[in-house]
Amino acid sequence: MTTDFPDSLIPAYDAARLRTLHQFQIVNTTPEQIFDDYVAWAALLFNVPIALISLVDADYVWFKALTGATGIPGLVRNESMCSAAILAGQDVVVSDYKPESCRLIKPDVAQAIGLNFYAGAALVAADDSRLGMLAVIGKESREFSAAEASMLTRLAGLVSRTIELRYKYLTADQPGEWEDAQRELNKALDDNSALARYLATRNQGIDLSDAEVAQPIIRRLESVDKVLTRRLG
Repeated sequence: MTTDFPDSLIPAYDAARLRTLHQFQIVNTTPEQIFDDYVAWAALLFNVPIALISLVDADYVWFKALTGATGIPGLVRNESMCSAAILAGQDVVVSDYKPESCRLIKPDVAQAIGLNFYAGAALVAADDSRLGMLAVIGKESREFSAAEASMLTRLAGLVSRTIELRYKYLTADQPGEWEDAQRELNKALDDNSALARYLATRNQGIDLSDAEVAQPIIRRLESVDKVLTRRLG
């Protein structure tokens, strides 16, 4: 899958995008369990060592949640594939970290730890601003199927709506409601994780192109979606 990136890492509309991003009051905030759970589940589902939720700020890409690595709050904007991926027109961006694959970023950090695979789906606000990415990352080059791309897009949509729900409760000064919402969402995701572990063990990996495998996962994602829909009103 070839990705067409624009000529500049900083698009003309970036100021408006950043206003939307900062409206959510989530940039450079402490970890929160629900977002940690999303990335842990994504890593399991797509069989990768690293998964993250990124927020692309003016000069820095913050990792709101990260599994598979420690002590990395984020990367400067021109070193993160996520900062380029939010500019692409595709629903899902798939790339390696070779310089010729994306000339907008310096891949030095990724190459230093042996990363060779990236797939990310944008986190999109209601005004269509791209806030960041839900990304799954690996050390081995691999194909990423249409079924996997569809699942990653679906999961990124849930993350986007969870960011919206967080903003709703915190701006209404209802931190207790946000904590309750996280617990409810965590329970649904725990059910997903148990299912994914079972399927991975039974089938020696999760083949999302197999309807018998994909449908139970989709049903559980729908249960997460129902929680978000009810709470967002």
